Amino acid sequence: MKVGFIGLGHMGAGMAENLLKAGHDVTVYNRERTKVEALVAQGAKAAASVSDACRGDAVLTMLADDRAVESIVFSGSGIIDSLPAGAIHISSSTISVVLSERLEAAHAKAGQLFVAAPVIGRPDAAAAGQLYVVAAGAPDAVKAAASLFDAIGQKTFVVSETPKDGNLVKLSGNFLIASVIESIGEAMALIGKAGIDRRQYLDILTSTLFDAAVYKTYGGLIADGKFAPAGFAAPLGAKDIRLTLAAAEDLRVPMPLASLLRDRFLTLLAHGGDKLDWSAIGQLAAKDAGEAGS
Repeated sequence: MKVGFIGLGHMGAGMAENLLKAGHDVTVYNRERTKVEALVAQGAKAAASVSDACRGDAVLTMLADDRAVESIVFSGSGIIDSLPAGAIHISSSTISVVLSERLEAAHAKAGQLFVAAPVIGRPDAAAAGQLYVVAAGAPDAVKAAASLFDAIGQKTFVVSETPKDGNLVKLSGNFLIASVIESIGEAMALIGKAGIDRRQYLDILTSTLFDAAVYKTYGGLIADGKFAPAGFAAPLGAKDIRLTLAAAEDLRVPMPLASLLRDRFLTLLAHGGDKLDWSAIGQLAAKDAGEAGS
């Protein structure tokens, strides 16, 4: 396919590279030109503007938050103004349910298609083409984008014909990951203060009842206190919990743990954790317990 790619951050750069490896004709746009040049060296075309990235069959966006997506989509000469009728905007950003609804309506009005396709996985999975794609949108649009999903991920889950449902699934998943991070952090604070080796403890957990990647990955980061450089920055984690709570409020679903996590992220950010990985909330329990070096 002829596809534009907008947003070459920790996740986007690897995704765009895998589209190239799969043989797609990729045009890339990013405010930081260094990342564009790295992909041009691998065969991508450089877009001078958002509009230039919207000349093909599809444009894929991988941006930080609602504000970034809105500025790219709705600004003059943005995606809405530039994407051809019948072409697809694929949003892999973790955005609010409300914005997803707005995007679906705006693209439909412009005669364009919109597919929500948030991804599950960290930057190393993006680089390896091993993400999981959660796709939602009109069946014809999802089918047309299938080759792109195959290039960036190991499996695609089609959850709904309504794009916002894909975004809600992704937000709920990030809520669960943050819950795991908090619970591991509390458990490690408990055994750590008793003098038990954290790495041995993690090995026990992940060799028995908790043999899952989320426990191994985040448990390892917490055990080692390795929160920089950030694979997924703490402000983004805080944003995702905030968006989860907003969706829960609209649906009248109480989420007490999500409220706790919001406060954990606020605590981390209030103490200068903006540049740390979101797993750094897992060290707060040890600090609360007065553990030395935490």
